[in-house]
Amino acid sequence: SDGSIRLHQMTSEYPVMQWNDSTNGQPVIALQWALTRPAVFFALDASSNIYVWDLLENDLLPVAKETIPSEKVVAMALLGEPEKANGLLGIVLAKEPGQIDIQYVKKKWASP
Repeated sequence: SDGSIRLHQMTSEYPVMQWNDSTNGQPVIALQWALTRPAVFFALDASSNIYVWDLLENDLLPVAKETIPSEKVVAMALLGEPEKANGLLGIVLAKEPGQIDIQYVKKKWASP
């Protein structure tokens, strides 16, 4: 609820990494690892901002932030086929009025 993100191992109760105030204090609505690139994850905050984290490029801050204008985004899911080498990765966004939007992710955050 405060914008913190924590990375845990299954064998420990303490986080391996913790990013406080990673969304400028906005609650994190959804967070998901990229299906095609294990070091990348995406976070959606309550203000309809999507943050792209690539831990191989920068493990302190997100590498990109995208604000979704117009309708409020209430849910996010990723789609892709990790067993295929094409590196296609999409983000499915559910907006408040009931619209669904699918966008493809740049290759540098999607390629294995």
